Amino acid sequence: MPLARQVPSEEQDLEVSLNPMYAGINEATIARFKLSDGELPPRIAAQIVSDELMLDGNARLNLATFVTTWMETEAADLMSSCFDKNIVDRDEYPQTAELERRCINILADLWNSPADEQAVGCSTVGSSEAAMLGGLALQRRWRAQRRAAGQTTEAPNLVMGANVQVCWEKFCRYFDVEPRLVPLGPTRRHLTPAEAVNHCDENTIGVVGILGSTFDGSYEPIAEIAAALDDLHTGGGPDVLIHVDAASGGFVAPFLDADLEWDFRLPRVASINASGHKYGLVYPGVGWVVWRDTTALPEELVFSVSYLGGSEDTFSLNFSRPGAPVIAQYYNFLRLGHDGYRRVQATTRDIARHLAEGIDKLGPFELITRAQHLPVFAFTLKKEEQRYSVFDVSRCLRERGWLVPAYTFPPHLENLEVLRIVVRNAFSSDLADLLLDALKAAIPELERQAGPLSRPIPSFHH
Repeated sequence: MPLARQVPSEEQDLEVSLNPMYAGINEATIARFKLSDGELPPRIAAQIVSDELMLDGNARLNLATFVTTWMETEAADLMSSCFDKNIVDRDEYPQTAELERRCINILADLWNSPADEQAVGCSTVGSSEAAMLGGLALQRRWRAQRRAAGQTTEAPNLVMGANVQVCWEKFCRYFDVEPRLVPLGPTRRHLTPAEAVNHCDENTIGVVGILGSTFDGSYEPIAEIAAALDDLHTGGGPDVLIHVDAASGGFVAPFLDADLEWDFRLPRVASINASGHKYGLVYPGVGWVVWRDTTALPEELVFSVSYLGGSEDTFSLNFSRPGAPVIAQYYNFLRLGHDGYRRVQATTRDIARHLAEGIDKLGPFELITRAQHLPVFAFTLKKEEQRYSVFDVSRCLRERGWLVPAYTFPPHLENLEVLRIVVRNAFSSDLADLLLDALKAAIPELERQAGPLSRPIPSFHH
């Protein structure tokens, strides 16, 4: 059957203007899982896609994601003017490449790169790519050292807490590295210095420290882990470097916890990644990785590419990438500065703490964290609340438009079921109060609907 009856373009345009709901189109014949034979007018195609997207949740009410859902109009306009720029075309877009270099310099300074060392880094499509680049550098550096010493390079391993983001497990699987996931426990939700050392051996390429766990928003004790690894090496053990996964905390800690040592102030920290599209306050599509100096980035990972009129060094996993998010990152750095970022992040964390306190007072809930680090916190149901689960709470809030995820912790702590709230820029205190109202209204409804649970909800000991 034809996609639509054939009508002259003037008549078709008239029909669309008179009745924009697919005028002149037989909706039953619109192909959705293969290319159709014919064309659709642009307004009709856009309307069809727009209608389907109404079924998505409201991004501003999505308290599951860490990714930025609001930017200033000026930033959005700037991005839209650069959507056609491919950042790999550095010879064609030299100023976009220059803005990327400036961003790397800004981040190196923000993360306290030593003045006598030359930091090196690059933009990526997100923290997953940045983390994999950091992991690859650790792996290749370890392998070169082993070969120089005449030792085997088989069976490399990477030490990290079981609370790491899944990108680290992907790295290990993709690049044949053993993931040494340190188990969690009732009193331990992340990697500790003692457990990090206990899992290291001569085949350990590095330790991953998390500055902002996605499970509860807490920081791992990077400085204490580094000190424990110093002691390990001093005592004759392996010399193990640290990569800091600061996907979220890398844009929060420098402004709100400036005295916290987690970055290049620690000589054992070789590299850091962060997401510009999280608390860097940029729309999705940009991450960053920075190495403390050129020796931390093995030369074998750097490609000199002669392409489109110029020769450039590249060491990202992706080749073609949009330049717009990088430009937006530079806009934010220029627009906000230290004071602006500090104001935004402080406001965001204050609202998260306000929400946590309000939820704590509602009665049925027990806080796991209180947004003491990131503007993120997790909470569970009290042991005596056995009539419904956190998954029921999440479902009930979704019916009201709020997207609050419910999930279990990793193995050895999988009985801990929680809800987590991520507060981002432009989530106002007014919206926070509306969320509290929705949660308060949901409790009696859940109590009325709930039957007896088949299993008790475990308590959590702080």
